[in-house]
Amino acid sequence: MKLVTFTNSAGNRVGVVDVDAQVVRDVSELLPPGAGVLEIIEGWNELAPTLAERVAGLPGVPLDSVRLLAPIPTPRRNIFCVGKNYREHVVEFGRSGYDTPSRSEALPDKPIMFSKATTSVTGPYDEVNSHPGVTSELDYEGELAVIIGRGGRGISHADAYDHVWGYTIINDVTARDLQRDHKQWLLGKSLDTHCPMGPFAVSADEIPDVAALELKTAVNGEVRQSAVVKDLIFDIPDLISTISAGITLLPGDIIATGTPAGVGIGFEPAKFLQSGDVVEISISGLGSLRNRIA
Repeated sequence: MKLVTFTNSAGNRVGVVDVDAQVVRDVSELLPPGAGVLEIIEGWNELAPTLAERVAGLPGVPLDSVRLLAPIPTPRRNIFCVGKNYREHVVEFGRSGYDTPSRSEALPDKPIMFSKATTSVTGPYDEVNSHPGVTSELDYEGELAVIIGRGGRGISHADAYDHVWGYTIINDVTARDLQRDHKQWLLGKSLDTHCPMGPFAVSADEIPDVAALELKTAVNGEVRQSAVVKDLIFDIPDLISTISAGITLLPGDIIATGTPAGVGIGFEPAKFLQSGDVVEISISGLGSLRNRIA
């Protein structure tokens, strides 16, 4: 099932998308009052059968006639993120001079974790604030994001996929100068609007082989990133077991799994984003993000 959060005259609504027909069906009236995508994920075992049974009988409106928000517009807490999780990206990041404390091209022996503030989340087609005066070195990072369904602590590698509700796409927009100068990643990753998300939250049953998913990022039509999920250094079970070893994962938590080679600082000279640039990130089965730099 492909879930979305969208707006109309009645405010924020929850919809189920039929991609083939390019329509969205408003399922808000089938949910408890005030429930959003997060609450559907929390109550998936109870709510999914009702949605599956009744959604086809609901009227559909053209998908391009509504404004899509991020599927989970306000996550309950910061997004878990992973740095340097594709081999070629480790090399380009090490060579760039933006890695601290050294220009290391060595592969990490454990996942490198950081987070993005919830206030960085924005919609799949919204403009991204360039924050002039705060940063002058804006970069893109296309990423597969995992959405947790059943929470837990001490989740084993073998049981990890039992805790995955589904998947979405994230652009981990990064202010490289802040990342470098502050010698940590939170500030450079968390500026407002610097986490476009969506367009859909796709339940795991629609993705039979997540490792086979293909990710592509294009800037102004030029393909910059191209990779498959199986190329992750630390795979999804690795990440879930690492995070949950001492932190309780909650339903709706989002884990951005890392970006492949081809980011702006990987070029010589660096290709930083400029006002008016359009970044499009697509993952097979999950749709596409398309955001203009304001």
